[in-house]
Amino acid sequence: MTAAVAHTMTADRTSPSGEAVITILAPLEGWLAPLDEIPDPVFAGGMVGDGVAIDPTGSTLHAPCAGIVASLAATGHAVTLRLEEGAEVLVHLGVDTVAMAGRGFTPLVVPDAAVAAGDPLVRFDLDAVVTGAPSAMTPVLLLAGEEWALDWKRAPGPVAVGEAVMTLRRLAASANGGAEQSETPDGELVRELLVPLRHGIHARPAARLRQVATSFEAAVRVEIAGRSASLRSPVGVLALGIALGDRISLHARGAQAAEVLDALAALIAGGMGELAEEGEQAVPPPVRAAAAPVQRRVTQVAADGTVAGVVAAPGLAVGRAVHYRLGEIAVSAGSGDPATERAALDQALAALRAKIARESEGAAQHAASILAAHAVMLEDEDLLAAAHEAMAQGKSAGAAWRLAIGEQVDLLLRSGDPRLAERVDDMRDLERQVLAGLSGGDATGFALPEQAVLLAEDLLPSQLMALDAGRLAAICLINGGPTSHVAILAAGLGVPMLVAMGTALDDIADGAPLVVDAAAARLETAASQARIDGVRAQIAAQAARRAAALEATGPCHTADGNRIEVFANLGSLADARQAMANGAEGCGLLRSEFLFVDQPRAPSAAEQGETYQAIADALEGRPLIVRLLDIGGDKPAPFLPMPQEENPALGLRGIRVGLAHPDLLEAQVEAILRVRPAGQCRIMVPMVASLSELRAVRAVVESVAARLGLAEPVSLGIMVETPAAAATADILAREADFLSVGTNDLTQYALAMDRGNAAVASAIDGLHPAVLRLIGLTCEGGARHGRWTGVCGSLASDPLAVPLLLGLGVGELSATPAQVPDIKALVSTLSLEDCRGLAARALECASAGEVRALSREFLKEQGA
Repeated sequence: MTAAVAHTMTADRTSPSGEAVITILAPLEGWLAPLDEIPDPVFAGGMVGDGVAIDPTGSTLHAPCAGIVASLAATGHAVTLRLEEGAEVLVHLGVDTVAMAGRGFTPLVVPDAAVAAGDPLVRFDLDAVVTGAPSAMTPVLLLAGEEWALDWKRAPGPVAVGEAVMTLRRLAASANGGAEQSETPDGELVRELLVPLRHGIHARPAARLRQVATSFEAAVRVEIAGRSASLRSPVGVLALGIALGDRISLHARGAQAAEVLDALAALIAGGMGELAEEGEQAVPPPVRAAAAPVQRRVTQVAADGTVAGVVAAPGLAVGRAVHYRLGEIAVSAGSGDPATERAALDQALAALRAKIARESEGAAQHAASILAAHAVMLEDEDLLAAAHEAMAQGKSAGAAWRLAIGEQVDLLLRSGDPRLAERVDDMRDLERQVLAGLSGGDATGFALPEQAVLLAEDLLPSQLMALDAGRLAAICLINGGPTSHVAILAAGLGVPMLVAMGTALDDIADGAPLVVDAAAARLETAASQARIDGVRAQIAAQAARRAAALEATGPCHTADGNRIEVFANLGSLADARQAMANGAEGCGLLRSEFLFVDQPRAPSAAEQGETYQAIADALEGRPLIVRLLDIGGDKPAPFLPMPQEENPALGLRGIRVGLAHPDLLEAQVEAILRVRPAGQCRIMVPMVASLSELRAVRAVVESVAARLGLAEPVSLGIMVETPAAAATADILAREADFLSVGTNDLTQYALAMDRGNAAVASAIDGLHPAVLRLIGLTCEGGARHGRWTGVCGSLASDPLAVPLLLGLGVGELSATPAQVPDIKALVSTLSLEDCRGLAARALECASAGEVRALSREFLKEQGA
């Protein structure tokens, strides 16, 4: 540090009038701005505290003054310093950066550490913040309190680390602000109010209320219908299920009880961007069955030696059975001294937080997000308070932690909300890891032999991440679910996984040779040596073809020289990067609704445009086909409540929503048209049933293009998802620039089977001859007008479907990013003429089963 900078970091301690004054220094280099320029109403409105904002240009956050690290966000994006004189200063790197789950942030200090002005606190990746958060604008705030206020702020302009940006002045003791409050006999202040938020207090509002509550010296809880939760416990608040129009009461006690109630009431009354319209009614939550304890489903190995399961991660594997059995971790009786037990728990929690931080560095995105969720759960203050209370009553640290976790698990299960109940595994994971830390044992360690097929009751995320994935052939679980965190991890690792297989797994001996065929959703326990050798040869051939496809950089062609484009379906920027790494030739379907779902408001044209441009840049000029917003049915959006429909799949969804809400449609079209270079983005219209819908969208596109002064023609195509569109493809192709078949919806509409209905889901197969005939009609109709036809539904990722699709006339396949190399490799082995013959035979089959058998035999003959 230079002498000049060191000099500027000297804080004044008194004003000319003798009042205490503290100088706050710039913790970042960048551009100093007023607080109201931050694009977040909580910060901009001073609800958390007064201060300044800095748009950073550097990559290290420094201490703005001397103090103690009072809190450090588990995700590393925010630090609060407690000054010697009692004031608290918060620095929050960017807006909504908590959603980045710690990616790009490296804390350089720990809670309770003493720091000097200018000490480095957090290193961060500025590019990651700019691209991953709504804004990099960083507030530097004096947290609201009674004793200190801002005395001076520097004018906007460029600022360097260590330059004075504001001063704090101690106030004379003041009386209570005068707000009228009700007060309980034990001194607790109570404020009652109605909830005006359209979607009630869900995750985002709960987080913002917690942020404000923790900035005051007060304990606050929210109560409804006799149930309550601390605002410092996000799990507890969510479990209350507070909806629009509910009457709640806020209860506060502490030195700043009145002030925190004023701030929270103002925040709730303002709506936090989700203020309901006058007369708007709460949308009733879906009816859910009460959560039941997990039952061990009794099953048996079938006569042919197979055990059926549910596919959680695809693939084919051969290996030997390894039962994963971890005994219950015993907890000690404890020392009998609450202070000793609390110190032991604090040490175990600190060690686990450090472990999570280490494992998050360089972890794949799916693993990093799960680790971040665990880190946030460890900060849940209801959880910690329950453990502390149990220790105060004489329980050991381990017994108290197990009891506290059990209470949280019961709370999640009682909610009846499957989204919350899915977090039970995460809570159990944290329970085991902390107990292992207390006992000095290992919560996850398990030595795997080579080519292990892991058989287990269930599996926690940390347990899977601790295994040697190179030795893991497949996973089969007695319980488990196909959408759990551990299933997502397995798919990311490329490990085949079957779940919900029942007690039949108990009867399989350790070391038994097994074949896991996830495509057929079965485990084979009596496979012959010939079958095992055949599977191994199949796996080796797949690996060789995949490697060759990854090395090939040129366009994809069939064995007889016909050009077939192999694109990827994308749902994020991360998907785009994976697709490029796997050799995709472009994006055949960008599911743009990922920008809209679970959001309190629709993203603006500018916000959408930033994401589309980032994905376009990642594709390095390759085509990017953006599907217009496809919500409704099984994909609701919180900001756009829809009336309940008797059959949502046949109601307001797809382009019907866009045409019913033209402001949404125009904003999205504008965002797409602003992507550069011009022409890289193409627009695809979902759920088209008539030419009038395409014409209505074309009119919007031309109007927006004229307003933006764009002369280049815009490629506008349709998704063929309805039998009506397939049957009139020749009419639609007169005005559509391309056609892309969405086989998932086309299949459910053609077969009149709801793909979300478990009673009929097993019979839904896109290789049904009726569906294939509709795809053939689409290709013929498009070809009549020189339009190409692609497939972006799940059939494009199914090896058995690929030769049939090519034979029907499909010229573009858009698969999942992970499947792109396999599909390219397969296409290169096929003759288009042979595929046409196969398709003609398939159209005469009586069932999807016959078609699959026919295609399987065809590929076997082709050596594919």
